[in-house]
Amino acid sequence: MKQFSHLGRGLLLAASAALWLAPQAGRAQSLDLVAAYRQALQYDPTIQAAGQALAAGRELAVQGDALLKPRVNLQAGVSRIHEHMDSELPGPAAGLLPSDSSGTARQATVQLVQPLYQQGARATRRQLHEQSALAGTRYDGEREQLVLRVAEVYLGVVVAQEALRVEQAELAAVRQQRDRAQARFEVGHGKITEVHEAQARLDAVRARLLTAQSQLELSQARFSETVGSAPQQLAPMADGFAPRLPEPASLAAWQARGEAGNTLVRSQRSALDIAGAELDKNSLKARPTIDLVASYGAKNQSGGLSALVAPNGERNASIGLQLNVPLYAGGGLDSRQREAVARRAEAEQQLAAARRDVRLKVQEGYLAVTTGVARVAALEQALLSARSALQATTLGRDVGTRTALDVLDAEQRVASAERELVQARADYLLGRLRLSAAAGELSEESLRALGPWFAS
Repeated sequence: MKQFSHLGRGLLLAASAALWLAPQAGRAQSLDLVAAYRQALQYDPTIQAAGQALAAGRELAVQGDALLKPRVNLQAGVSRIHEHMDSELPGPAAGLLPSDSSGTARQATVQLVQPLYQQGARATRRQLHEQSALAGTRYDGEREQLVLRVAEVYLGVVVAQEALRVEQAELAAVRQQRDRAQARFEVGHGKITEVHEAQARLDAVRARLLTAQSQLELSQARFSETVGSAPQQLAPMADGFAPRLPEPASLAAWQARGEAGNTLVRSQRSALDIAGAELDKNSLKARPTIDLVASYGAKNQSGGLSALVAPNGERNASIGLQLNVPLYAGGGLDSRQREAVARRAEAEQQLAAARRDVRLKVQEGYLAVTTGVARVAALEQALLSARSALQATTLGRDVGTRTALDVLDAEQRVASAERELVQARADYLLGRLRLSAAAGELSEESLRALGPWFAS
């Protein structure tokens, strides 16, 4: 009864997995890595936030340019005035200043200011342009991270599907061995220990099958959360999987490319330039500034107001140079300059640390690719050997030189080799992408370059 219960659960698991995989096989078009990445670009909230940060960063360059452009201000006012004088003035003056008067006074002035000599503003402009460039670099970094995330979740589903297929095949093979051992025992040609051992192996495979199904569901959920759609049909890895060494096959060359193009190094280099501009800005704040100032104003009034209180029809225009010389600011300028010197030294050390980290990341990715080539080749050979051993062991069992347990061990080695091989292939592909990311060259084209390693 217990064996029948195990068998029923195994058939249910296999049937549910077959129902899931059946629609996939019937589809003609597979979702490749590039298509998944393009979907993620439209869905992923992290890249959407990075896009908004990029848009905001571009405005900093506009703000920097505005510092050296003309500024035009309009100042206007309207006042209601009621005037009463208790003292009486002599006759001629009484006409100019009546004892009681009221009316509305209006005035407007337009002023134009054009910076002529503003070294501090020029340093601020350069700083804002560097901050705008930094926003672009950070966006490039987020896009590279999205490429990696899409590749990781995509390959995660592909590996989980393959692992489930391997467990299903192993389950069918072990169940067949268990049934064969049971039949041999019932006719008196086998041992009960072989039946129990086969049943134990079958239970272990069922447990691994449940784990594989759970891992597949989790991988599918990660894919959906990253890409924005369910992994209905993903392109599996090609049968003729032929890994290649990185080009150029030189670690030093890749490290040089990383130090030049990695987004982390570029970000820290921009941060250093920003700190340098901040130092220049604070050192130039004590310098004089010269502006061209032009203005035009008009005043008028309605009512009986005196011309001395509210002129009527008055017009004035002026143009000239305005000099501003900072003399003393309480020591704040010197303090900010010392702070800027320290910040710049901090940025220099952070840039050195970034270059060090990038060299290590490049080496890690380079070794992942180079060792991945050898690892895939070794595991392919191991799988061929395991399959040959299984055939020989099965033949030996049939002629009586091997036991059913030997066949079970051989089948387990084949399944293990298949799982390790598909994982090694996925690790190799991720290693290529991580190497490109460390060199600052990861893009949609990098995903397209992986096409030959996937079945079309």
